[in-house]
Amino acid sequence: MTLTQRVQELEHSVDQDALDALADQLQGTLAELKSKLPEGVVAALHGDSLGHPLHPALVHLPLGGWMVAGLLDFWPGGDPGERAGRERAADLALLFGTLGAVPTVAAGWTDWSNVRRGPARREGLLHGLLAETAFTLCAASLLARKGGRRGLGKALSGAGLGAALAAGALGGNLVYRYGLGVGRTLSTPQG
Repeated sequence: MTLTQRVQELEHSVDQDALDALADQLQGTLAELKSKLPEGVVAALHGDSLGHPLHPALVHLPLGGWMVAGLLDFWPGGDPGERAGRERAADLALLFGTLGAVPTVAAGWTDWSNVRRGPARREGLLHGLLAETAFTLCAASLLARKGGRRGLGKALSGAGLGAALAAGALGGNLVYRYGLGVGRTLSTPQG
């Protein structure tokens, strides 16, 4: 069964009215927040000056950092000095990914705030909630590591990476199934 089929199954099994009510409430809150921001900030979060959405370009920051952290966390072997160096590098990569998630999530919610009713809005809500979960788990991992609980930190960041990958799969579905964020016109190259 494909991801799209699983998502469609999920869509039919959950209370769509409840998801729509949550989406209505969240979009109202986001509209209020956006109204308080300078117009240029909202335009930047949408990627207006780029000519395409900013969010897909930014997702590489958290995913890259969190994947490198996961790789370093579970790289086998080495003497104690090498392991200590990998731990510091994993913590730094995790920090980089977590900090990179802040503008990524902000740009994603800014784009989603304009999606109107229907399955794309509900799926976008789930995508955003998974991304927020990933961010929260990775931030908690940083705190656990700083507190000397490396095993817990590894478990939290591993779960965070899993949530981020699931969010990314839904994000791909939003683009390829619903065409969200896809421009319908191409400019002709001059040359």
